Amino acid sequence: MSTSQQPDPRDRPARLTVGVVGAGRVGPALAASLQLAGHRPVAASGVSDASRRRAAQMLPDVPLVPPAEVLQRADLVLLTVPDDALPGLVAGLAETGAVRPGQLLVHTSGRYGARVLDPAVRAGALPLALHPAMTFTGTPVDVQRLAGCSFGVTAPEELRLAAEALVIEMGGEPEWIAEERRPLYHAALALGANHLVTLVAQSMELLREAGVEAPDRMLGPLLGAALDNSLRSGDAALTGPVARGDAGTVAAHVEQLRRHSPQTVAGYLAMARATADRALAHGLLKPELAEDLLDVLADGTGSGTSATDGSDGTEGDAR
Repeated sequence: MSTSQQPDPRDRPARLTVGVVGAGRVGPALAASLQLAGHRPVAASGVSDASRRRAAQMLPDVPLVPPAEVLQRADLVLLTVPDDALPGLVAGLAETGAVRPGQLLVHTSGRYGARVLDPAVRAGALPLALHPAMTFTGTPVDVQRLAGCSFGVTAPEELRLAAEALVIEMGGEPEWIAEERRPLYHAALALGANHLVTLVAQSMELLREAGVEAPDRMLGPLLGAALDNSLRSGDAALTGPVARGDAGTVAAHVEQLRRHSPQTVAGYLAMARATADRALAHGLLKPELAEDLLDVLADGTGSGTSATDGSDGTEGDAR
């Protein structure tokens, strides 16, 4: 979103003072983005040295104070702590009287909706769940990445417009998620993003083991094309030996992984089984080729499977 399309922040009404409880990677970036929209960060809390450095870099001149003092100073408070820490933090702030009536409390957990803020609501707070569907580095580049980023939004119906307006001010795109669907929503994002990092890291390690000097350069175009094809075409983008039913090749993969990287075998088999199921369901994997393949995937040993092409298990087709 270009700055030329946005009005001058000084012309916008109802600017808010902003506080951050938990100066990890997310909170300072969101506060800095809100600052660009004309809001005013006034306080942050952070315990670790890394948190303090991030706050100093992303929110210069914003004082670091205890969480209760952040709530005293701010109209809008970003609770950007790990998911498992959020319920206890909310309960503690409510019990100590830190929450002020009419104060906007925004958490960024993907797992929880607005109900996790109920203890604070009973003290008069206004609850919003705004989860950016983005990975964060803890550097200023995160603010730029928020442009066009989807946010999972959950809030009481009367606060829905306010929640969506805050997301839009940060350059994001609000996506409404029902309270009861938040764990499913978060699982979907973790499956796609977090596990992707693991898969790429494993692939790079194996390529180095195979003698590739620059695995990142080799994987970049391939993975970029695979992601683009997947987003455009879904299961129709499936390629490779599992989708083709090349049981001998898959058996050779498993044998090599057991020899060079045994810790990757379970993940390879699990993903290959899931791929085979989807390829069968969408008519990409021919049933007559599936039996030997599923035998390989069932025990991971390749027993009962023969490589009929007479090769050593490698393939020249990079599909």
